[in-house]
Amino acid sequence: MIKVWLLVMFMHTPTFPYVKYQAVMYNSEEQCMNVLTNYLNIYENKSEAYKKEVVTDAHCIPFNSFPMQRGT
Repeated sequence: MIKVWLLVMFMHTPTFPYVKYQAVMYNSEEQCMNVLTNYLNIYENKSEAYKKEVVTDAHCIPFNSFPMQRGT
């Protein structure tokens, strides 16, 4: 088993009847945390009106995985 990092980003607005999410896998905690920081910084730089309509959160989660193989 190898450890990978899963970045999970959640987004919700009153117009969605659900929580929208996206997940991306990274090879290291550092990579995941850099992307997480950039994502949250972009959100923080949005207008207050935007932030009243869109709620978001994101987390880097360690995940034990089988080694990944590249496609041929």
